[in-house]
Amino acid sequence: MASHAIEVKNLYKIFGPRGREYIDLVKNGMSKAELNEKHGHVLGLQDINISMPGGCITVVMGLSGSGKSTLIRHINRLIDPTAGEVLYDGVDVCKMNENDLRQFRRHKTAMVFQKFALLPHRNVLENTVYGLEIQGVDRRESEKRALGWIERVSLKGFEKHYPNQLSGGMQQRVGLARALTNDAEILLMDEAYSALDPLIRVDMQTVLLDLQQELKKTVVFITHDLDEALRLGDKIAILRDGGVVQQGTGQEIVLSPADDYITAFVKEVNRGRVVHVDTLMRPLSGSPEGLPLPAGTVLEAAARTMTGAHINTAHVVDAAGRPIGAIDLQTIIAGMVSPASDSGDRQAA
Repeated sequence: MASHAIEVKNLYKIFGPRGREYIDLVKNGMSKAELNEKHGHVLGLQDINISMPGGCITVVMGLSGSGKSTLIRHINRLIDPTAGEVLYDGVDVCKMNENDLRQFRRHKTAMVFQKFALLPHRNVLENTVYGLEIQGVDRRESEKRALGWIERVSLKGFEKHYPNQLSGGMQQRVGLARALTNDAEILLMDEAYSALDPLIRVDMQTVLLDLQQELKKTVVFITHDLDEALRLGDKIAILRDGGVVQQGTGQEIVLSPADDYITAFVKEVNRGRVVHVDTLMRPLSGSPEGLPLPAGTVLEAAARTMTGAHINTAHVVDAAGRPIGAIDLQTIIAGMVSPASDSGDRQAA
């Protein structure tokens, strides 16, 4: 298991006073609607199995009522499961005693909320050091660490401002600085950017990606927005009615949707920002031609580079700069319009 990985195994949550009594009925096929209608209980999560790699961003997405916020609250056990396990580095959070759970929450996890959750009577600096105060860290050390993160999220000069003096985007930067100041290994972000205006939202996504490139936190990010999921997620899990419909990389989900529900989700996606050149490249025949494109380059960026250089052919290189395949502009443009699997499916048919 990867360092700081989270494994969710066979997780069920049934809301109601006798949830455990209905686990077998749900396992045998009782639907969410039927459980509510016949027994007055609500199915929140159904047999969730997700591996969240350490040091990566796992995005859990779905529409309202899909169970995504319920799931993230199981990771730091703000909600107790009806059945199942939530393992962090092999230890089941659901079986921790009160003291172990308290230490886990204080030192291993930090949470960033949609509504910012800042204390209105505390200024930016005081909000940022709050978690370290709870941990009992020396005030001088707390402020030193907090000021460093305040500067990193571009709020230097606003240390003495109060939340009501800040914009929504600035308030969310405070929330992020507070979470990072705790130096927790797990960052839980529940619809963290959903309340922000579109341009500020994109800006905050960039802030997170830039920081993550350096920090390599284990991030669990909840959203209902597929574009946000595709931009942020190293791995994406899509929920519907409390169950996982599909999980994988953004490419895997866009190119091979599991069912009609996912197909409808990804129909309007800009594939040029998701699909990589190494997915569409062909084997090299002879010496590499054209300019090199690093594996992992998205089609849109590759097309921009090639048209800017007025060339039609390029070769794909691995991390060491070794040529591993060839690609042309026509293939790139076709891949931006339709899934890479379409041509193969037609040939197979």
